[in-house]
Amino acid sequence: MTDTVAVTGTERFFQPDEIIVSKTDLKGAITYANRLFLSLADYTEQEVLDAPHSIVRHPEMPRCIFKLLWGTIQSGNEIFAYVMNRSKNGDHYWVLAHVTPSYDASGAMTGFHSNRRVPDRDILNETIIPLYQNLLQVEKSNPNRKDGMEASFQKLAQTLEDMQLSYEEFIFSLGKPQNTQSAAAA
Repeated sequence: MTDTVAVTGTERFFQPDEIIVSKTDLKGAITYANRLFLSLADYTEQEVLDAPHSIVRHPEMPRCIFKLLWGTIQSGNEIFAYVMNRSKNGDHYWVLAHVTPSYDASGAMTGFHSNRRVPDRDILNETIIPLYQNLLQVEKSNPNRKDGMEASFQKLAQTLEDMQLSYEEFIFSLGKPQNTQSAAAA
């Protein structure tokens, strides 16, 4: 998906007992997407297989969050992250993603596996959305995209340092990842 697809401002929702699942190779090309992923994103399986996972990247997601995510999983660690994705028509949906490396029988990293759940609406509204808006503003204030992402990444690092928390501690301080509520009920 390109950034030429207009965002609609319409949010899509899924149920707390549903899980979006996808798998990628080491470069982020989709190797598996479950039916819920396809339904929310409005793509067919043929459209997403071998496509970059960024096909669902929303332009209002701070790029520094993806830098953090990819750096974490490529180093062999798991990560929890709040992400706003974009469907094919420009709608969006929020997820709490748990992304882990996948390994073969010999222990070699072969790709990544992501489970996404309904995020807590209060956490989104009170913490994540304001933080992401701030980070995105930092990114967009720089005419060079790479420099903007670096400045935003440094802003995130400084925010975490000011709170005296690692990124992981920050995410878990917001509430247990499995403690979710229906976004539709908010």
